[in-house]
Amino acid sequence: MDFRIQIDPATQQRYIATSARGRALLINPFTNKGSAYTAEERGALGLHGLLPAATCAIEQQLDRCYENFQAAGTNLAKFIYLGSLQDRNETLFYRLLHQHIEEMMPFVYTPVVGEACQRYSHIYRRARGLYISYNQRHRMTELLGNFALDDPSIMVVTDGERILGLGDQGAGGLGICIGKLVLYTLCAGVSPYTTIPICLDVGTDNDERLNDPLYLGLRQRRVRGEPYQDFVDGFVAAVKEVYPRVLLQWEDLLKANALKQLTRFRNELCTFNDDIQGTAAVALAGIYAALRITGQRLRDQRIVNAGAGASAQGICDLCVSALVEDGLGEPEARRRIWTVDSHGLVTRARQNLEDFKVAYARSTDELAGYKCRDRSAITLEDTVLNARPTILLGNSATPGLFTESIIKLMAGHNAHPIIFPMSNPDSKCECKPADALAWSGGRAIVASGSPFAPVRYADRTIRIGQCNNVFIFPGVGLGIWAGHCCRVTDAMFLDSAKALAALVAESDLKSGSVYPQLTRIREISHAIACTVIRRAVAEGHAEPSMAQNVEERVAQAMWFPEYMPIRYEA
Repeated sequence: MDFRIQIDPATQQRYIATSARGRALLINPFTNKGSAYTAEERGALGLHGLLPAATCAIEQQLDRCYENFQAAGTNLAKFIYLGSLQDRNETLFYRLLHQHIEEMMPFVYTPVVGEACQRYSHIYRRARGLYISYNQRHRMTELLGNFALDDPSIMVVTDGERILGLGDQGAGGLGICIGKLVLYTLCAGVSPYTTIPICLDVGTDNDERLNDPLYLGLRQRRVRGEPYQDFVDGFVAAVKEVYPRVLLQWEDLLKANALKQLTRFRNELCTFNDDIQGTAAVALAGIYAALRITGQRLRDQRIVNAGAGASAQGICDLCVSALVEDGLGEPEARRRIWTVDSHGLVTRARQNLEDFKVAYARSTDELAGYKCRDRSAITLEDTVLNARPTILLGNSATPGLFTESIIKLMAGHNAHPIIFPMSNPDSKCECKPADALAWSGGRAIVASGSPFAPVRYADRTIRIGQCNNVFIFPGVGLGIWAGHCCRVTDAMFLDSAKALAALVAESDLKSGSVYPQLTRIREISHAIACTVIRRAVAEGHAEPSMAQNVEERVAQAMWFPEYMPIRYEA
């Protein structure tokens, strides 16, 4: 349907110009205002008789929507209600989320989005986004063009193989892309008119999905190896042809694929991987803020990362950059980091060590001095005992991995151990924040990947900061788009981490949280976007003029969910 955002030359007011009338306006989520159409609009747009008599302000509509949200009986029912509202009325959907952001964020993203991806083929209501299956690999340019956006801002792309900590969800992985783009709009004001969620459907190895008669995806085993890479290469080539200015965000690929695609394409177009780079930046920001409590320098930290996948790799690499910036040489910075995977501490003695694990593998000489039962399989507890880390990060998707004995070891050699069980959804969390606090005698500085309620310990109520990528990636995407940047670099994420840490208020730290209140998210995204643009200009990835009046430039680029007047213009 034809509609355009225009500016009235006389009043400078924005309005929607459309050549459509009647029911066509009501079934389009971008032009539907429901009962909020004015009497004048109803007459001019042919809406009389199609709506109840009452004209409602958006505040009344919000009361009605919130009542319906609360009436939904389960978490999944609340997710479905919100999705249906988004399908009907984008403005009202985002205004409702904006008004209840802390309460509703878990229902449009983690943890509930994980269940929604698992149930995707059973709760499917309406087409949203773009599905490109392996069988359509010779038609990618056509399929991208079918989405019919003139100049999209951001596309989030997955192949559905590693959805959160839940594994292969096939075509159901599109739910994660939809959720991420909701957060771009909600948290950073990226216009929902300009975004594209995409599933690259190459099949699934999830037998539950393949045996489900309602499964909506390509019903075959996953395409792998060279055919898979040819498919991805063809997709990227089509993106460069059809949408050359778009920011392409990779989402929830298998760890080796995630690292490979980022390396392969980062110098060809504007692209990044939130699981690798966004997770790294938000984790580092939490560490920076925690050091304001401990009074220590980053260069003095020792970090154990429980997990050695793509997210852990990103965290380790960004921490090395930060340690080097704080005065260490790169070899010494790498020696401050230990990685532990499902087989134990990653060491150079291990056979067939994956390339991306080599950089942080520990030497055999070092292991000779370790106190442990079996040097061929050094456990996480062994690692904490011998490395004596100040920081313990969890990216393992292994619930209960941070045991009482491990937490007590951390507390035994740190006045305030920094412990971030970051895996999500909450069913995959390495430990519950309440347990980390109880086992450390209330001294741990804790942040989690999923949202947790405040913890009461002794005479304190401790707010659990969420180590949530939403504090980083929406602002990065906004900055890339508003600044017309042509590349995304690691330095942008390092700067973003520092910008986020600087926005953690003293009141946050006193409450026990190393992250700001979510209610400040648009302020945070604005600051990060400005930081990204300044870094892009410094690195030559944006025009120098983009740094001029950058705060105003970013503010003007941020969409806010409010109804605009609609005019019929043939």
